[in-house]
Amino acid sequence: MSTSNSDVIGIVVVARHGDRQGFYQDPDAYTASATSITPLGEQQEFELGSLIRSQYLTSSSPSFIRNISTGLFDQTQVAVRADAGGEGGVIFDSAVALLQGLFPATRLSNTTLANGQVVTSPLGGYQYVPIESVEPNQDVSLEGYTSCNTFAKRNNAFYDSPEFLAKAKESESFLEQLQPHLDGRNATLENMWNIFDYMNVQSIHNKTFADNLPPTFLAQARALANYHEYGVFTDNTLGGIGNIAGTAIMPSLLTAFQRIANQSDPLKLHYSATAYKPLLSLFNMTGVVANGELPAAIVNYAAGIVFEVRRTAGSSEPVIRFTFKNGTDDATFKPHPMSFPGFTGTPDNTDAPLSAFVNAFAPVGINTTLQWCNVCNQTSARGCAALLAGSAGQPFQVTSPHGHAVSPVGAGFIGAGVTIVVMSALVALALAVGLLSLGKKGRKVSRPEQGSESSIQNLKF
Repeated sequence: MSTSNSDVIGIVVVARHGDRQGFYQDPDAYTASATSITPLGEQQEFELGSLIRSQYLTSSSPSFIRNISTGLFDQTQVAVRADAGGEGGVIFDSAVALLQGLFPATRLSNTTLANGQVVTSPLGGYQYVPIESVEPNQDVSLEGYTSCNTFAKRNNAFYDSPEFLAKAKESESFLEQLQPHLDGRNATLENMWNIFDYMNVQSIHNKTFADNLPPTFLAQARALANYHEYGVFTDNTLGGIGNIAGTAIMPSLLTAFQRIANQSDPLKLHYSATAYKPLLSLFNMTGVVANGELPAAIVNYAAGIVFEVRRTAGSSEPVIRFTFKNGTDDATFKPHPMSFPGFTGTPDNTDAPLSAFVNAFAPVGINTTLQWCNVCNQTSARGCAALLAGSAGQPFQVTSPHGHAVSPVGAGFIGAGVTIVVMSALVALALAVGLLSLGKKGRKVSRPEQGSESSIQNLKF
């Protein structure tokens, strides 16, 4: 299916953060140290947002999103979520920068006061786009891999596999040559992500390091890191634990697709700001690597997937088109055919029916924190102890607006709040009808005649 016979009715964006300072991840559990974004990273994200605007929010573009507000940001049409996990504020700050490019300052962002004075938003009409900060301890959707025991166990098995051990043996000589450039870091294949990330950050920001590093070393280190990370964040089976970064984010993506497809729902643009891990899992799950469309590699800073939701002329069912831009390496988003159970795309047929996409991926999505606890064999972190204890009695499950379970703390506050409101209402009603009186010596409860409609037992809700 080609662009000429379909219109874009909405997009779902998954984008990596921009350039940042140094960073460390545990090779097994992938718990991370905090870091911070750089001005370069902010600029990368701003440019990505500007490109998305030119491609999807410019009326003359063939990919213009029908009926989207192009001047003033419309909160009913846009949903933004940012991972607030191990990388500190880097991902959230990246989302802010991207949105500055996507919804630039405009003099239209103003209000007229009663006295006739027109007041424009600061910074020449800066548009403040709300961003949902997704805390991993409360919502697993953007960081399903951290605190996941099953994932860490699988990583250990990967490192002990014959294939990995052979790769480690093959790379021994190169890693020994790297050692003088690593500032004391452990030069092993198991630690390859941290080796590459250190070298990459230093090559960008440290002239002395960049000048002294042999010309091929960074590319060689990246190739080994690509092998390492794609092995960690992918799986041979769609719902396998190696794909957990993808299975955790999938329910929020499917919900966004279905909302955009619903003509009575105003949502037009859904954006998830993430680390690189969900993109690797999504590459694997959608088949764009297996069919040779994209390499099995770490994506660059400010790389992004845009899933276009399109409506084809003469068809009532929307279709999904996978497009990708690898940071500054690519000038624009390029479409890539997907292949997954129930659909096999080709260069001439890149668009998957929404129903096929949902049928393939909904069954493997991790929809609630309780489900995540079971998948990850986690009994304490993220409130799993309370959730697992409660699940034996099949209690009412509280979920967030995105379909993910509210944390036990949040659920507790909700339950307490509801109880207080209901009890307050009952007490007020009892006082009003004379069932309850309050005095210095306590209270007296009058007993209505049997069958009275004033009886609390007979109150109807």
